[in-house]
Amino acid sequence: MSTLIACAHGTRDADGQATILRVVEDVRAALPGHDIRDAYVDVHGPYCKDVVAEVAPGEGTAAVVVPLLLAGGYHVYHDIAEAVRDRDDVATATALGPDARLIDIVLDRIHEAGVPETATLVLAAAGSSDPRSTADTAMAAELLRARWGGPVRIGYAAGIHPTVADAVTEARANGEDGVVAVASFLLAPGFFQKRLMESGADYVTAPLAPHPRLVEIVLDRYRDAGGS
Repeated sequence: MSTLIACAHGTRDADGQATILRVVEDVRAALPGHDIRDAYVDVHGPYCKDVVAEVAPGEGTAAVVVPLLLAGGYHVYHDIAEAVRDRDDVATATALGPDARLIDIVLDRIHEAGVPETATLVLAAAGSSDPRSTADTAMAAELLRARWGGPVRIGYAAGIHPTVADAVTEARANGEDGVVAVASFLLAPGFFQKRLMESGADYVTAPLAPHPRLVEIVLDRYRDAGGS
């Protein structure tokens, strides 16, 4: 059986760390008998390259790194790619998004927060200068627009514009219903989620994890990449 390495970004936030480990435990429960390991690309270890190095070489696919990241970008195409570069027996899965099931979770969080159905939504992603990441976020916004009655904008917690706060301000300036909700498109609590709370929106939804749909996506990414 192939080892599944669930690779997240990493955070100093204790709640965020616990949330990621909860996702890993949920995956472990869904794949009994498999070797499931957590790894990270930034902030703290165990780092992805070190976890990959600890996997014993094997015939076929010895391990699959599944990015616990909502969009592709630098961490997927550089950091994780570098971690597996010298291991032909270790595969890399695609990021969790874009995927319609992530929008299922976003909508669950929206309904849990009691957001009015005509509110303007600001889909709030972490932010990346990598155009592949912003393209994935744009696709997620399109999937959300197809299922939401009001306007949908994009805002970023860091790095690029529009910021989440700017997107909220612009929505109010355009008179979009008067109610603005930030729909978190973050996996776990942490520094970026706290920024969303400071955006000036009427509602801010919780991060996506934990959620059964996330486990489904992780397992699909693992199997699509050759895990068994």
